[in-house]
Amino acid sequence: MARILVVDDEIGIRELLSEILYDEGHTVELAENAAQARAARLRARPDLVLLDIWMPDTDGVSLLKEWSSQGLLDMPVIMMSGHATVDTAVEATRIGAVDFLEKPITLQKLLKTIAAGLARPVVTPAAVAAARMEQADSLISGQSQAVRAQPLTTSAMEDVAAEAMQPANNSLLGSISLDQPLRDARDEFERIYFEYHLGRENHSMTRVSEKTGLERTHLYRKLKQLGIDSSRRKQSSSNS
Repeated sequence: MARILVVDDEIGIRELLSEILYDEGHTVELAENAAQARAARLRARPDLVLLDIWMPDTDGVSLLKEWSSQGLLDMPVIMMSGHATVDTAVEATRIGAVDFLEKPITLQKLLKTIAAGLARPVVTPAAVAAARMEQADSLISGQSQAVRAQPLTTSAMEDVAAEAMQPANNSLLGSISLDQPLRDARDEFERIYFEYHLGRENHSMTRVSEKTGLERTHLYRKLKQLGIDSSRRKQSSSNS
């Protein structure tokens, strides 16, 4: 089974999650603050991390950013909070968290989310960036209808990254500048990606959710984060 790191400043939450995960056959390591979590991560890479957002010394989102900047975010991280806003959850997802659990956490939701997180292949940031840039080039140039019709899956990221895609001889990949920070380039591609699927599926959020592999709640948050206007989407839907 998996080795899971639980990071939460509330002893009751740590003990409860520990008991549940032990009963499921997992190996569990506990940390009550960011300092202990850092030490645990440096000792060995866990298979999955359950990370509380609100902690007294360093909050979970800041720790997530720290791991990401240090190249240590190579394991699935699921954020937890009983008071987080939608913007906080979106920010954590943008940094690299795979999911978000709202406290109080139900047993079924906990186990389902952990199973989904453990099922995700480990993909490095470089591989993700290369895969997204490759699909962006295909979407913009129109060279491959088959690739354009596929959702951006983790499997597709790995396949494309394995081909060691080289950028063009100039600073542009389609309409995306390669001279800008990775986050900005990624956002440009994701806008193109979601606008493509919205248009292709006549702005049906159900079909777009199925095509992109995102739950509807996550999809709505992603569109809001990227600045894709909801009123415009509703208008387009009614016109179609």
